Amino acid sequence: MELLTYLHDSELVARFQRRCGLFLVESAHLKPERPRGQLVRDRLDHQDRNSNYKYKENGYASRLVMYVGQVMKDVLKLPRPFSPPVVKLETRVDAEYGLPSTHAMAATAISFTLLLSATSRIQFQFGVGLTIAVTLATLVSLSRLYTGMHSVLDVICGILISAVLLGGTYPYWETMDHFQLNNPISPIVVLVLFYFLCYIYPELDHYSTTRGDTTTILGTCAGASAGYWVNQQLGQTFEPEGMLPVPLPTLTASALALGTGRFLVGAVILLATRQIVKTVSLHMLYSWYKVPKSDNNARRRKEIEVPSKFATYTSVGLVNSILANRIFLFLGLL
Repeated sequence: MELLTYLHDSELVARFQRRCGLFLVESAHLKPERPRGQLVRDRLDHQDRNSNYKYKENGYASRLVMYVGQVMKDVLKLPRPFSPPVVKLETRVDAEYGLPSTHAMAATAISFTLLLSATSRIQFQFGVGLTIAVTLATLVSLSRLYTGMHSVLDVICGILISAVLLGGTYPYWETMDHFQLNNPISPIVVLVLFYFLCYIYPELDHYSTTRGDTTTILGTCAGASAGYWVNQQLGQTFEPEGMLPVPLPTLTASALALGTGRFLVGAVILLATRQIVKTVSLHMLYSWYKVPKSDNNARRRKEIEVPSKFATYTSVGLVNSILANRIFLFLGLL
C-alpha cells in the first residue's frame, strides 16, 4: 500500500518535471486545486469544444484496451496529480479521472499490435520493430508525466493493463479476424454490441468527455469493421500483391508523394463525412427529443450524445474502409 501511495504521489511527478526543466512559477494568483465537482463545472464548456482529441486506434485489441481503460477511470475515480506541486500543461482533461493512463495504454496497444501483426505480412527485422515499439510506448508514457496529466501509478497501470489484454487476446486474433471478415452476422454483432457498450457506459455525477470519447473510438471501430466485411464480400480487400510476408517497400520520392496525396485526400473525405453526419444526426435527435437548437448543452445528454457520436464515427469508419480506397484508385494514388 505504501508503494502504491508513493507511485501516486503528485510530488513524484513534480520531481520528474523539474528534472526535465519544467518548474511551477509561484504567483500570488496561484490557488490550490478545488474539489473535483467545482473544477468540473468550471471547465465543461471548454472541454466540450475539445472532446475529440484522443487516439483513434486500429484493431479489436486496441479498442478493447481503450474501452477498459476509460471505464476503469470512471469506476475507480482516482484523481489526477494536483497543482501545485505539478505543472499542468493540459487543462482540458482535468474533469476526467486519472487511473489508468489511456494514452499509455493506447501507445502500448498500438505499438505492439502493429509489431505482432506485421510479422506475418511484412518482412522486417523483429529486433528493430521491437525497439521502435518500446521507444514509442515509453515516450508517450513519459509525456503524460511531463505534461502533469498522470501519476507514475497511472502510467504503470496503463502499460500493465494493455500488456495483459494483448497477451490474453493474442491467441485469438486470427479467429476474430476470420469472424469479422467472413461471418454473415459480423456487421450486426459489432454494430449492436459496440453501441450497447457505449450506452451502458458508467454514469457520473458530473459531465465528462470520457463517454463521448469512448463512443467515438467504438463507433469508428464498428464502421471500419463493417466496411472490411463489405470489402471481403466484394472481393476487394486491397491486399498487397505477392506471397506474404512481402518485402518492406522502399521509401522513394514517388511513394512519399503518393502517401502525402492519400493523406490529404483522405483527410478531406473524412472531415466532410464527419461534419455532414454530425450535423444531420444532431438535427434529427434535437427534433426527436424536441430540444431547442440553441441549447448547446443538450448534446451532453446520453440519449443525444451517444447516438449522434456513434452514427458520426461509424460513418467515418465506413467511408474510410470502403470509399476512400476506391477514390485513391480512381485518382491514381494507389
